[in-house]
Amino acid sequence: MEVDRELSELLEALWTLEEQGEALPQDVCQIAHTEVTDRLLERAVHEGLIAWQPSGHLRLTLKGRSVATPIIRRHRLAERLMCDILGVNVEETEAAACEFEHFIAEGITRAICTLLGHPRVCPHGRPIPEGTCCRQAEEHVSALIVPCDRLALGETARVAYVSTRSHPRLLKLSALGILPGVSIKLLQKWPSIVLQCEETEIALDEETAREIYVWRSSGEEPEGGAPLP
Repeated sequence: MEVDRELSELLEALWTLEEQGEALPQDVCQIAHTEVTDRLLERAVHEGLIAWQPSGHLRLTLKGRSVATPIIRRHRLAERLMCDILGVNVEETEAAACEFEHFIAEGITRAICTLLGHPRVCPHGRPIPEGTCCRQAEEHVSALIVPCDRLALGETARVAYVSTRSHPRLLKLSALGILPGVSIKLLQKWPSIVLQCEETEIALDEETAREIYVWRSSGEEPEGGAPLP
């Protein structure tokens, strides 16, 4: 079921509030990126997307949750893309993603999800609803971009990006030569991760290694952009 932008923003706001507990109409008004009028609420109730509880709280119906799932997925993947690939500050991704989500087609959503290695949470730590591509990836295919600790021993890959909120860690990795486009090889997984970067061997803890995302050799990066599934 396709919904217009007003209903989309209403469902998204209610989903977010339900993750935190229960939602009163005034709570939805405060966080929705649209004006939540009585008319809009009546439309959502009439179309079976939301329901009033006896306590006065609002909740998504099963139909409403089904409609809201791809909306939330697009929004949070857009945040992940902006934060991890484009380097946008995590606090600035929310408003931009609200605009971006309305223009992402399903095929592009799958491509973004695969590009990012099928992330489980958005930059704010909220769950990203699973898509078909995530289930297929677990069963059949490898993501085009993966944390470097998922490489096979001896496998060579190119650094795509470093996803970390620790500025000192980012500076340290940069100083070691771990930069986008640089080729690395996984030499060891235990007791620490050891990478070869040009002529240097670098030992890293697992947490740091998981923040280094690489292009697998099976997914060559095309000129001018990322590979699509």
